[in-house]
Amino acid sequence: MKDTNYTVLEVANGKPVKAWIEGVPLDAGAREQLLNTARLPFIFKHLAVMPDVHLGRGSTIGSVIPTQGAIIPAAVGVDIGCGMLAARTSLVAADLPDNLFGLRSAIEKAVPHGKTHGRHDRGAWQDVPAQADQAWASMAGRFKAITDKYPALEKTNNRVHLGTLGGGNHFVEVCLDEADRVWFMLHSGSRGVGNAIGSLFIELAQADMRQHLANLPDRNLAYFEEGSRHYDDYVEAVGWAQDFARQNRELMMGAVIAATRTVIRKPFEASLEAVNCHHNYVQKERHFGEDILVTRKGAVSAQKGQLGIIPGSMGAKSFIVRGLGNEESFCSCSHGAGRILSRTEAKKQFTVQDQVRATAHVECRKDKDVIDEIPMAYKDIDAVMRAQRELVEVVHTLRQVVCVKG
Repeated sequence: MKDTNYTVLEVANGKPVKAWIEGVPLDAGAREQLLNTARLPFIFKHLAVMPDVHLGRGSTIGSVIPTQGAIIPAAVGVDIGCGMLAARTSLVAADLPDNLFGLRSAIEKAVPHGKTHGRHDRGAWQDVPAQADQAWASMAGRFKAITDKYPALEKTNNRVHLGTLGGGNHFVEVCLDEADRVWFMLHSGSRGVGNAIGSLFIELAQADMRQHLANLPDRNLAYFEEGSRHYDDYVEAVGWAQDFARQNRELMMGAVIAATRTVIRKPFEASLEAVNCHHNYVQKERHFGEDILVTRKGAVSAQKGQLGIIPGSMGAKSFIVRGLGNEESFCSCSHGAGRILSRTEAKKQFTVQDQVRATAHVECRKDKDVIDEIPMAYKDIDAVMRAQRELVEVVHTLRQVVCVKG
Protein backbone atom coordinates (compact mmCIF):
# COMPACT_ATOMS: atom_id res chain seq x y z
CA MET A 1 0.00 0.00 0.00
CA LYS A 2 1.11 3.59 -0.62
CA ASP A 3 1.13 6.55 1.75
CA THR A 4 1.86 10.12 0.70
CA ASN A 5 5.48 9.89 1.81
CA TYR A 6 6.45 6.23 1.92
CA THR A 7 5.56 2.75 0.77
CA VAL A 8 4.28 0.32 3.41
CA LEU A 9 5.17 -3.37 3.11
CA GLU A 10 2.87 -5.46 5.28
CA VAL A 11 4.68 -8.42 6.85
CA ALA A 12 2.93 -11.64 7.85
CA ASN A 13 3.75 -12.43 11.49
CA GLY A 14 5.81 -9.29 11.78
CA LYS A 15 5.85 -5.50 12.01
CA PRO A 16 5.27 -3.32 8.91
CA VAL A 17 8.12 -1.90 6.82
CA LYS A 18 7.89 1.81 5.90
CA ALA A 19 10.13 2.56 2.93
CA TRP A 20 11.05 5.93 1.38
CA ILE A 21 11.76 4.43 -2.05
CA GLU A 22 9.65 6.47 -4.49
CA GLY A 23 11.51 6.51 -7.80
CA VAL A 24 14.44 4.33 -6.66
CA PRO A 25 14.92 0.55 -6.99
CA LEU A 26 14.41 -1.98 -4.18
CA ASP A 27 15.96 -5.29 -5.25
CA ALA A 28 14.39 -8.61 -4.34
CA GLY A 29 17.23 -9.69 -2.04
CA ALA A 30 17.05 -6.51 0.04
CA ARG A 31 13.25 -6.78 0.21
CA GLU A 32 13.51 -10.34 1.55
CA GLN A 33 16.06 -9.24 4.16
CA LEU A 34 13.75 -6.47 5.32
CA LEU A 35 10.83 -8.87 5.73
CA ASN A 36 13.05 -11.26 7.69
CA THR A 37 14.15 -8.54 10.09
CA ALA A 38 10.59 -7.26 10.51
CA ARG A 39 9.53 -10.71 11.77
CA LEU A 40 11.84 -10.61 14.79
CA PRO A 41 9.75 -10.50 17.98
CA PHE A 42 11.40 -7.43 19.53
CA ILE A 43 11.03 -4.95 16.62
CA PHE A 44 9.38 -1.75 17.87
CA LYS A 45 6.44 -0.44 15.78
CA HIS A 46 7.97 -0.77 12.26
CA LEU A 47 11.19 -0.83 10.26
CA ALA A 48 12.13 2.36 8.42
CA VAL A 49 13.88 2.01 5.06
CA MET A 50 15.91 4.71 3.35
CA PRO A 51 16.08 5.26 -0.44
CA ASP A 52 19.70 4.04 -0.67
CA VAL A 53 18.55 0.58 0.51
CA HIS A 54 20.50 -2.45 -0.76
CA LEU A 55 21.48 -5.96 0.23
CA GLY A 56 23.69 -6.30 3.30
CA ARG A 57 24.98 -9.01 5.62
CA GLY A 58 22.01 -10.23 7.66
CA SER A 59 20.35 -6.82 7.84
CA THR A 60 19.75 -4.50 4.93
CA ILE A 61 21.98 -1.48 4.31
CA GLY A 62 19.82 1.62 4.40
CA SER A 63 17.56 0.37 7.19
CA VAL A 64 16.62 1.76 10.59
CA ILE A 65 15.92 -1.01 13.09
CA PRO A 66 14.17 -0.02 16.33
CA THR A 67 14.28 -2.68 19.06
CA GLN A 68 13.15 -3.23 22.64
CA GLY A 69 14.87 -5.75 24.88
CA ALA A 70 17.38 -7.03 22.32
CA ILE A 71 20.24 -5.97 20.06
CA ILE A 72 21.49 -7.52 16.77
CA PRO A 73 25.30 -7.25 16.35
CA ALA A 74 25.22 -7.98 12.60
CA ALA A 75 22.71 -5.18 12.11
CA VAL A 76 25.35 -2.72 13.29
CA GLY A 77 27.89 -4.70 11.28
CA VAL A 78 31.66 -4.80 11.42
CA ASP A 79 32.42 -1.22 10.34
CA ILE A 80 31.11 0.09 13.67
CA GLY A 81 30.70 3.85 13.77
CA CYS A 82 31.43 4.27 10.07
CA GLY A 83 30.38 7.75 9.08
CA MET A 84 31.24 11.14 7.62
CA LEU A 85 32.99 14.35 8.61
CA ALA A 86 32.79 17.55 6.58
CA ALA A 87 34.33 20.96 7.27
CA ARG A 88 34.00 24.22 5.37
CA THR A 89 37.08 26.40 4.99
CA SER A 90 37.56 30.10 4.18
CA LEU A 91 39.15 29.07 0.85
CA VAL A 92 37.32 29.45 -2.46
CA ALA A 93 37.81 27.68 -5.80
CA ALA A 94 40.16 30.38 -7.09
CA ASP A 95 42.55 29.65 -4.21
CA LEU A 96 43.09 26.07 -5.38
CA PRO A 97 46.06 25.30 -7.66
CA ASP A 98 45.29 24.78 -11.36
CA ASN A 99 46.78 21.28 -11.17
CA LEU A 100 45.23 19.42 -8.22
CA PHE A 101 47.54 16.39 -8.37
CA GLY A 102 49.90 17.97 -5.84
CA LEU A 103 47.07 18.48 -3.37
CA ARG A 104 45.89 14.90 -3.78
CA SER A 105 49.44 13.64 -3.28
CA ALA A 106 49.88 15.71 -0.12
CA ILE A 107 46.69 14.28 1.37
CA GLU A 108 47.66 10.75 0.38
CA LYS A 109 51.02 11.23 2.10
CA ALA A 110 49.43 12.66 5.27
CA VAL A 111 46.68 10.04 5.74
CA PRO A 112 47.53 6.31 5.66
CA HIS A 113 45.04 4.60 3.34
CA GLY A 114 44.38 1.27 1.66
CA LYS A 115 46.01 -1.94 2.84
CA THR A 116 49.08 -4.00 2.06
CA HIS A 117 49.86 -7.32 3.72
CA GLY A 118 52.80 -7.90 6.01
CA ARG A 119 54.52 -5.90 8.72
CA HIS A 120 54.56 -2.64 6.80
CA ASP A 121 50.86 -2.23 6.02
CA ARG A 122 50.56 1.09 4.19
CA GLY A 123 47.12 1.57 5.74
CA ALA A 124 48.52 1.69 9.30
CA TRP A 125 50.91 4.03 11.06
CA GLN A 126 54.50 2.79 11.14
CA ASP A 127 55.31 5.57 13.60
CA VAL A 128 52.18 6.78 15.41
CA PRO A 129 52.08 10.62 15.46
CA ALA A 130 51.73 12.52 18.73
CA GLN A 131 48.13 13.64 18.09
CA ALA A 132 47.00 10.05 17.51
CA ASP A 133 48.86 8.85 20.59
CA GLN A 134 47.19 11.53 22.73
CA ALA A 135 43.78 10.52 21.41
CA TRP A 136 44.57 6.85 22.03
CA ALA A 137 45.63 7.60 25.61
CA SER A 138 42.18 9.05 26.29
CA MET A 139 40.54 5.82 25.07
CA ALA A 140 43.01 3.18 26.28
CA GLY A 141 41.50 2.69 29.74
CA ARG A 142 38.07 1.82 28.38
CA PHE A 143 39.66 -0.46 25.80
CA LYS A 144 41.57 -2.33 28.52
CA ALA A 145 38.30 -2.91 30.37
CA ILE A 146 36.98 -4.58 27.21
CA THR A 147 40.13 -6.60 26.46
CA ASP A 148 40.31 -7.84 30.07
CA LYS A 149 37.09 -9.71 29.26
CA TYR A 150 37.91 -10.45 25.61
CA PRO A 151 41.74 -10.81 25.31
CA ALA A 152 41.58 -11.64 21.60
CA LEU A 153 40.68 -8.00 20.90
CA GLU A 154 43.99 -6.78 22.31
CA LYS A 155 46.03 -8.11 19.36
CA THR A 156 44.18 -6.06 16.74
CA ASN A 157 45.02 -3.00 14.69
CA ASN A 158 43.82 -0.39 17.17
CA ARG A 159 46.34 2.31 18.14
CA VAL A 160 48.12 2.04 14.74
CA HIS A 161 44.81 2.56 12.88
CA LEU A 162 43.67 5.67 14.76
CA GLY A 163 43.76 8.49 12.20
CA THR A 164 43.80 6.24 9.11
CA LEU A 165 41.35 5.87 6.24
CA GLY A 166 41.04 2.23 5.19
CA GLY A 167 39.87 1.09 1.76
CA GLY A 168 36.70 0.18 -0.13
CA ASN A 169 34.25 3.06 -0.21
CA HIS A 170 36.16 5.12 2.36
CA PHE A 171 37.51 8.38 0.98
CA VAL A 172 38.85 11.88 1.56
CA GLU A 173 37.55 14.61 -0.75
CA VAL A 174 38.09 18.26 -1.49
CA CYS A 175 34.76 19.73 -2.61
CA LEU A 176 33.24 23.01 -3.75
CA ASP A 177 29.80 24.14 -2.63
CA GLU A 178 27.18 26.17 -4.49
CA ALA A 179 29.11 29.38 -3.71
CA ASP A 180 32.47 27.85 -4.81
CA ARG A 181 33.67 27.63 -1.20
CA VAL A 182 36.13 24.82 -0.42
CA TRP A 183 35.12 21.96 1.87
CA PHE A 184 37.01 18.92 3.09
CA MET A 185 34.95 15.75 3.51
CA LEU A 186 35.90 12.24 4.58
CA HIS A 187 34.30 8.85 5.15
CA SER A 188 35.68 6.20 7.52
CA GLY A 189 34.91 4.21 10.68
CA SER A 190 36.49 2.22 13.49
CA ARG A 191 39.00 0.42 11.26
CA GLY A 192 40.54 -2.91 12.26
CA VAL A 193 39.55 -2.85 15.91
CA GLY A 194 35.90 -2.12 15.08
CA ASN A 195 35.91 -4.96 12.59
CA ALA A 196 37.31 -7.32 15.25
CA ILE A 197 34.72 -6.21 17.83
CA GLY A 198 31.86 -6.60 15.36
CA SER A 199 33.03 -10.01 14.14
CA LEU A 200 33.57 -11.34 17.68
CA PHE A 201 30.13 -10.35 18.94
CA ILE A 202 28.36 -11.60 15.80
CA GLU A 203 29.98 -14.99 16.47
CA LEU A 204 29.04 -14.83 20.17
CA ALA A 205 25.41 -14.04 19.31
CA GLN A 206 25.28 -17.02 16.97
CA ALA A 207 26.91 -19.27 19.60
CA ASP A 208 24.48 -18.08 22.29
CA MET A 209 21.56 -18.84 19.97
CA ARG A 210 22.86 -22.12 18.56
CA GLN A 211 19.72 -23.95 19.67
CA HIS A 212 17.51 -21.28 18.07
CA LEU A 213 19.41 -20.51 14.83
CA ALA A 214 17.20 -22.89 12.88
CA ASN A 215 14.21 -20.73 13.81
CA LEU A 216 15.84 -17.53 12.57
CA PRO A 217 15.28 -16.53 8.94
CA ASP A 218 19.00 -15.64 8.72
CA ARG A 219 21.76 -16.70 11.13
CA ASN A 220 23.14 -13.13 10.92
CA LEU A 221 20.00 -11.95 12.73
CA ALA A 222 21.23 -13.67 15.91
CA TYR A 223 20.73 -11.32 18.86
CA PHE A 224 21.50 -10.72 22.52
CA GLU A 225 18.63 -10.29 24.96
CA GLU A 226 18.79 -7.35 27.34
CA GLY A 227 20.17 -8.35 30.72
CA SER A 228 22.47 -11.05 29.37
CA ARG A 229 26.22 -10.75 29.92
CA HIS A 230 27.02 -10.50 26.24
CA TYR A 231 24.36 -7.84 25.73
CA ASP A 232 25.96 -5.53 28.28
CA ASP A 233 29.47 -6.28 27.03
CA TYR A 234 28.45 -5.58 23.44
CA VAL A 235 26.83 -2.26 24.37
CA GLU A 236 30.08 -1.30 26.12
CA ALA A 237 32.29 -2.40 23.22
CA VAL A 238 30.16 -0.93 20.45
CA GLY A 239 29.98 2.41 22.29
CA TRP A 240 33.76 2.48 22.54
CA ALA A 241 34.18 1.60 18.85
CA GLN A 242 31.79 4.39 17.86
CA ASP A 243 33.87 6.87 19.88
CA PHE A 244 37.03 5.51 18.19
CA ALA A 245 35.43 6.09 14.78
CA ARG A 246 34.47 9.68 15.58
CA GLN A 247 37.98 10.39 16.89
CA ASN A 248 39.49 8.68 13.84
CA ARG A 249 37.67 11.07 11.51
CA GLU A 250 38.67 14.14 13.54
CA LEU A 251 42.35 13.16 13.46
CA MET A 252 42.24 12.62 9.70
CA MET A 253 40.57 15.98 9.17
CA GLY A 254 43.39 17.65 11.09
CA ALA A 255 45.91 15.88 8.86
CA VAL A 256 44.05 16.90 5.67
CA ILE A 257 43.98 20.55 6.75
CA ALA A 258 47.70 20.49 7.64
CA ALA A 259 48.55 18.82 4.30
CA THR A 260 46.59 21.46 2.39
CA ARG A 261 48.55 24.20 4.14
CA THR A 262 51.76 22.77 2.67
CA VAL A 263 50.31 23.21 -0.84
CA ILE A 264 48.24 26.39 -0.47
CA ARG A 265 50.32 29.07 1.20
CA LYS A 266 47.46 31.50 1.62
CA PRO A 267 46.33 31.46 5.28
CA PHE A 268 42.86 29.99 5.74
CA GLU A 269 40.43 29.06 8.43
CA ALA A 270 39.05 25.54 8.66
CA SER A 271 35.96 24.04 10.29
CA LEU A 272 33.81 27.17 9.79
CA GLU A 273 30.94 24.70 9.47
CA ALA A 274 31.60 21.13 10.60
CA VAL A 275 29.44 18.00 10.67
CA ASN A 276 30.56 14.65 12.14
CA CYS A 277 27.95 11.89 11.90
CA HIS A 278 27.86 8.10 12.17
CA HIS A 279 25.81 5.99 9.77
CA ASN A 280 26.56 2.45 11.07
CA TYR A 281 25.73 2.48 14.77
CA VAL A 282 23.30 1.83 17.60
CA GLN A 283 22.17 4.12 20.41
CA LYS A 284 19.37 4.64 22.90
CA GLU A 285 16.70 7.10 21.75
CA ARG A 286 13.14 8.05 22.63
CA HIS A 287 10.45 7.61 19.96
CA PHE A 288 6.67 7.46 20.12
CA GLY A 289 6.89 8.06 23.87
CA GLU A 290 9.14 5.06 24.62
CA ASP A 291 12.84 4.48 25.22
CA ILE A 292 14.23 2.12 22.59
CA LEU A 293 17.45 1.13 20.86
CA VAL A 294 17.82 2.43 17.30
CA THR A 295 20.25 0.66 14.99
CA ARG A 296 21.03 2.63 11.85
CA LYS A 297 22.71 0.35 9.30
CA GLY A 298 23.60 2.77 6.54
CA ALA A 299 21.37 5.60 7.79
CA VAL A 300 21.97 8.99 9.43
CA SER A 301 20.18 10.64 12.33
CA ALA A 302 17.96 13.47 11.05
CA GLN A 303 16.41 14.94 14.17
CA LYS A 304 14.73 18.30 13.57
CA GLY A 305 17.46 20.86 12.87
CA GLN A 306 20.30 18.31 13.06
CA LEU A 307 22.94 18.54 10.33
CA GLY A 308 24.01 15.43 8.41
CA ILE A 309 25.98 14.40 5.33
CA ILE A 310 24.71 12.39 2.35
CA PRO A 311 27.55 11.68 -0.11
CA GLY A 312 27.08 10.61 -3.69
CA SER A 313 29.54 8.38 -5.56
CA MET A 314 33.09 9.54 -6.38
CA GLY A 315 31.88 11.23 -9.56
CA ALA A 316 28.62 12.73 -8.29
CA LYS A 317 27.61 15.51 -5.93
CA SER A 318 27.09 15.25 -2.17
CA PHE A 319 24.85 17.08 0.26
CA ILE A 320 24.99 18.73 3.66
CA VAL A 321 21.44 18.35 4.96
CA ARG A 322 19.29 19.46 7.87
CA GLY A 323 16.94 16.95 9.48
CA LEU A 324 13.19 17.56 9.43
CA GLY A 325 12.54 15.30 12.45
CA ASN A 326 10.20 12.90 10.64
CA GLU A 327 9.11 10.54 13.42
CA GLU A 328 7.87 7.84 11.04
CA SER A 329 11.49 7.39 9.88
CA PHE A 330 12.68 7.43 13.51
CA CYS A 331 14.19 10.79 12.53
CA SER A 332 16.58 9.28 9.95
CA CYS A 333 17.74 9.76 6.36
CA SER A 334 19.93 7.91 3.87
CA HIS A 335 23.71 7.63 4.27
CA GLY A 336 24.52 7.95 0.58
CA ALA A 337 23.39 6.98 -2.89
CA GLY A 338 23.37 3.21 -2.28
CA ARG A 339 24.85 0.54 -4.51
CA ILE A 340 22.93 -1.00 -7.40
CA LEU A 341 25.84 -3.25 -8.45
CA SER A 342 28.03 -5.38 -6.22
CA ARG A 343 31.77 -4.72 -6.33
CA THR A 344 32.29 -7.92 -8.32
CA GLU A 345 29.55 -7.03 -10.81
CA ALA A 346 30.87 -3.49 -11.27
CA LYS A 347 34.31 -4.84 -12.15
CA LYS A 348 32.70 -7.20 -14.68
CA GLN A 349 30.61 -4.52 -16.37
CA PHE A 350 33.00 -1.57 -16.52
CA THR A 351 36.53 -0.80 -17.68
CA VAL A 352 39.26 1.63 -16.69
CA GLN A 353 38.20 3.77 -19.68
CA ASP A 354 34.67 3.94 -18.22
CA GLN A 355 36.14 5.05 -14.89
CA VAL A 356 38.26 7.72 -16.59
CA ARG A 357 35.20 9.14 -18.38
CA ALA A 358 32.98 9.06 -15.29
CA THR A 359 35.52 10.92 -13.14
CA ALA A 360 36.93 13.28 -15.78
CA HIS A 361 36.17 16.31 -13.58
CA VAL A 362 37.81 14.85 -10.44
CA GLU A 363 41.50 14.53 -9.52
CA CYS A 364 41.53 10.90 -8.36
CA ARG A 365 42.87 7.42 -9.03
CA LYS A 366 41.65 6.01 -12.34
CA ASP A 367 42.86 2.40 -12.31
CA LYS A 368 41.39 -1.12 -12.25
CA ASP A 369 41.46 -1.32 -8.45
CA VAL A 370 38.83 1.43 -8.06
CA ILE A 371 36.42 0.32 -10.80
CA ASP A 372 34.18 -1.15 -8.07
CA GLU A 373 33.62 2.45 -6.91
CA ILE A 374 32.64 3.73 -10.38
CA PRO A 375 29.68 6.15 -10.19
CA MET A 376 27.48 3.85 -12.32
CA ALA A 377 27.62 1.20 -9.55
CA TYR A 378 25.47 3.54 -7.43
CA LYS A 379 21.92 4.83 -7.55
CA ASP A 380 21.19 8.28 -8.94
CA ILE A 381 21.82 10.59 -5.98
CA ASP A 382 19.21 13.10 -7.23
CA ALA A 383 16.53 10.40 -7.22
CA VAL A 384 17.61 9.34 -3.72
CA MET A 385 17.29 12.93 -2.49
CA ARG A 386 13.82 13.36 -4.05
CA ALA A 387 12.63 10.17 -2.36
CA GLN A 388 13.56 11.55 1.08
CA ARG A 389 12.33 15.11 0.69
CA GLU A 390 10.11 14.58 3.76
CA LEU A 391 13.14 13.57 5.86
CA VAL A 392 15.74 16.29 5.19
CA GLU A 393 16.27 19.62 3.50
CA VAL A 394 19.43 20.46 1.56
CA VAL A 395 21.69 23.09 3.14
CA HIS A 396 24.71 22.80 0.81
CA THR A 397 25.39 20.94 -2.43
CA LEU A 398 29.00 19.83 -2.82
CA ARG A 399 30.87 18.67 -5.93
CA GLN A 400 34.19 16.85 -5.69
CA VAL A 401 37.36 18.17 -7.29
CA VAL A 402 39.78 15.84 -5.46
CA CYS A 403 39.07 12.30 -4.24
CA VAL A 404 41.49 10.09 -2.31
CA LYS A 405 40.53 6.39 -2.18
CA GLY A 406 42.17 3.53 -0.33
